[in-house]
Amino acid sequence: MTAVRAARELSAPVEDYLKAIFEIAASEGTPVGVATPETTEAGVAGTNEIAQALGFAPASVTGMLRRLAEQGLITYERYRGVRLTDKGRRAALRTIRRHRVIEAYLTSALGYPWDRVHAEAERLEHAASDELIDRMASAIGEPATDPHGAPIPTREGTLAARPLIPLSEVAAGGQVRVRQVGDRDPERLRYLAELGIVPGVNVQVLAHAPFGGPISLLVGAEEQHISREGKRGGRGTAPVKHAIGPTLAAEVFVTALERPRTQPARAKRQS
Repeated sequence: MTAVRAARELSAPVEDYLKAIFEIAASEGTPVGVATPETTEAGVAGTNEIAQALGFAPASVTGMLRRLAEQGLITYERYRGVRLTDKGRRAALRTIRRHRVIEAYLTSALGYPWDRVHAEAERLEHAASDELIDRMASAIGEPATDPHGAPIPTREGTLAARPLIPLSEVAAGGQVRVRQVGDRDPERLRYLAELGIVPGVNVQVLAHAPFGGPISLLVGAEEQHISREGKRGGRGTAPVKHAIGPTLAAEVFVTALERPRTQPARAKRQS
């Protein structure tokens, strides 16, 4: 039996556990489910975090973790948590690739709104073959990210690190580009789309209200954006002022905009 075939014969619960461990370990300091930066070599996932992410009791999670360790998919460190082995990491990335390609295909090819694709992908990711996923990715132009901005692992199982920061941590005056948003809450996704705060959009932080108050933003959707229904559209409109709470801003991940290089002034010609 080949390694690829063996990996694909993992059960759906095992794949769910490995994906959850990957995302928790990769998202230290960020909400569960937003894997950024996407590097897990040193990442550790705690038992309680895994139980919370999957909605299981910690006792039942402990039993499954023992089985995963016996299969060589994780290692367990007492009082610290679990780490994926190389074998476990490859399996997790394979599942994540299937999930994110399915999300991208549903929005690009079938017109699904971005707030509905996560639940559909959760149902389909365990049934789809790697060949089908590769064909789906090819049919929509090999997207680099899913509709929520999360990077899609390659066929070879690689995933580039991306140094993202939460929008809530950007100081007043900062100009950033939205790269990724949390995908677990459909209502939140619909609201972000209404505000135009979607991957590819530029945002300037105008002010932070004191004592945890709202953050004032100037949202300028110069790039392709997702409409109120969650569909990708054309060029954006004029910048619009909005205010959002710090909790919501913490679910939006951004990179700083590079300042344009200025051309050196030409010396005046002496007469």
